[in-house]
Amino acid sequence: MDLPLLQMAELTWARDGTVTRAAGACERILGRPGTELEGGRIALALGISEQRAGELERKAHGQAEAVEFVTNEDRTLRLALAARGEELWAGVLDLDALLAGAPPIQISALSSSLSHEIRNPLSSVKMAVQTVAKSAALSERDQRRLRIANREIRTIERMLSLLSEYGRISLTAREPTPLHTVLSESVALVEPELAERKIRVELRDEDVLEKVRVDLARLRPVIAQLLVNVASGLAAGSALIVSARPTEGGAEVLVADPTAQLPPEERATLFTPFGSRLARGAGLSLAALHRAMISQGGAVTVEERTGGGIEFRLVFAR
Repeated sequence: MDLPLLQMAELTWARDGTVTRAAGACERILGRPGTELEGGRIALALGISEQRAGELERKAHGQAEAVEFVTNEDRTLRLALAARGEELWAGVLDLDALLAGAPPIQISALSSSLSHEIRNPLSSVKMAVQTVAKSAALSERDQRRLRIANREIRTIERMLSLLSEYGRISLTAREPTPLHTVLSESVALVEPELAERKIRVELRDEDVLEKVRVDLARLRPVIAQLLVNVASGLAAGSALIVSARPTEGGAEVLVADPTAQLPPEERATLFTPFGSRLARGAGLSLAALHRAMISQGGAVTVEERTGGGIEFRLVFAR
C-alpha cells in the first residue's frame, strides 16, 4: 500500500462554522494548505453545503465515535467526527485515493489463496511435462509441443506472481542489494522466453555501484514481466536496452520500448489492472509493478521518447 494514502487531514472548527485549526495532509486531501483553510468556512474546506455542514455538527455531538462520508465535485471523503468542548474535530481521509491505492481486503485474501491453490496442481503438471520431455523417443513435433507447454506453464507462474503481488498487503522486507543483482536476477527469470524470441538484454549499469533497498523476491517477477512485455514488441534479433544511473537518493533504471505508443486516453489508467495496452496482454503487470515499487519506497513512470517509442523509469531508494 502507498503509505502516504493513510495520511489524514485534521480540521477543527467553531460552532459558527469557522475553521480554527487545519493540520496534516490538507493540501493532498483538500487541495489547499492548512494555512489557507484556517479562518474560512468548514463547508468550503470540505466542498459541501452549509446545510450538510450542519448535519455533520449534529452527528458529531450525537455520537461518541461518529463516521460520515461526504462527496464533493472532486472526491469522496471519509470523516471521523468528534466534539471537543465547544469545538468540533474531523479527521479526513480521501476515500477514492485510498481505494485506488490498495485493493479491497477481500481481493487481497482471495488472490493469495487462489495463487496457492493453483500453484500446487500446476507444479504437478510442470513436473510431468518435464519428465516426458526427457524421452529420447519423442518426435521433433512432440518436442516442440512440450516446449510450448513449458513456456505456457512459466507464463501462468508469472501471472500468479503478479496476482499475488497486486493483492499483497504485507510490509516489504527491504535489504541493501546491488542494483546489478536486482536486474540480472530479473533477466534470469525470463531468459528462456527471451531466447525463444531471439532477444538479447543489454544491461548498462556499470556506473551504479551503490546498493538499493529492495525486497528482491517481490521485485524480481514484476520487473521480469516488464521485460517480457517489452520483448514481445521487438523484432527477432533485437536488443532490449536496460540502463541504470545513480541518483541523489539511490538509482534509477530506464527500460526502452521503441515500438510502443502511449495513447493520451490511457495515461490516467496506466497502472490500473487491464487499463493499458502497454501491458501487451499481461493485464496485471503494470499495476503489480507500480504497487511493488511504491511499497518499497520507489516509483515507476512512463514517458514518450524523442524519436518514437516510450521509456519506463524505475526509481529505487538507497
